[in-house]
Amino acid sequence: MSVITQNALLICGGLLLLALAADRLVVSAARLSRSWGMSPILVGALVIGMGTSAPELLASALASLAGHPDLAVGNAVGSNVANMTLVLGALAVVRPVPGDPRILRREGLLMLAAVALFYLALHDLEFNRIEGIALLVAVAPAGYLLVRWARADAKDAKQETEQRARTQPSGEGIRVWREALLGLVCLGATLFGADLLVRGGSQLAIELGMGEAFVGMTLIAVGTSLPELATAIASARRGHNELVVGNLVGSNLFNSLWVAGTAGAIAPGQIDAGFRFAGLAMVGTTVIAGLLTATDRKLVRWEGAVLLGLFAAFVWMGR
Repeated sequence: MSVITQNALLICGGLLLLALAADRLVVSAARLSRSWGMSPILVGALVIGMGTSAPELLASALASLAGHPDLAVGNAVGSNVANMTLVLGALAVVRPVPGDPRILRREGLLMLAAVALFYLALHDLEFNRIEGIALLVAVAPAGYLLVRWARADAKDAKQETEQRARTQPSGEGIRVWREALLGLVCLGATLFGADLLVRGGSQLAIELGMGEAFVGMTLIAVGTSLPELATAIASARRGHNELVVGNLVGSNLFNSLWVAGTAGAIAPGQIDAGFRFAGLAMVGTTVIAGLLTATDRKLVRWEGAVLLGLFAAFVWMGR
């Protein structure tokens, strides 16, 4: 079997595993949020968002330990941009994404604040250990605010849970431990599927003569965002819009504080001058995505196409 065929099989296997595992992960997350009386935003941000940020964390940590701070920081920046343009744009093109003004004012602004803090740590092109630790410390208050807002919504969530319980046939009751276990397994399978896809795609691109810089700017950033894309599409397909928003908010929040903070704490030092543009692009795409979603309280197809165009421009300018 040729190398190209092997890599093509890795890509196909990764795509299939991503689709199946992400779909079942969303089912478990939605059922658990109803069973626990928790806000789907909180489940999406803390459980799915943190879980789907694991590839970024692993990639940045390994790059930092190997003494490559540019790669570690670039992974976090590129993933944030990909989430707000590629993931959100592709989702809107497939199906318009509703925008809740309350969520935009709370979780959306919290995500923007985290992204802005990350940018401030980068703007002088020296990412030191103090800045990395400060970002890691900021994870605690960010998580506290998410939980506090979720508790404020607990009454509405409880009423919805009780209403669903009254209309739900008795045979559809769930076992919490079973759904939690299935959710963890599906999360792991989603991450593994993304890893297969990235490995196959990277090796295939190099085998076909594409440059390593191009592969790094596209496949690594996009590849580590594939779990977010897969779970977002699965959530939207099943009508769990709050899980979509929570996933993207949580992912960018943890990329900016947890992933970037880990990179800065492990391997501080000078970073490439290109991060001035990349950092501005990260903040700018976050603001643009929020403004587009706020108009008419939804992100429609043409706005999704605009976001996809912004991602293409980011890749082209960063090549």
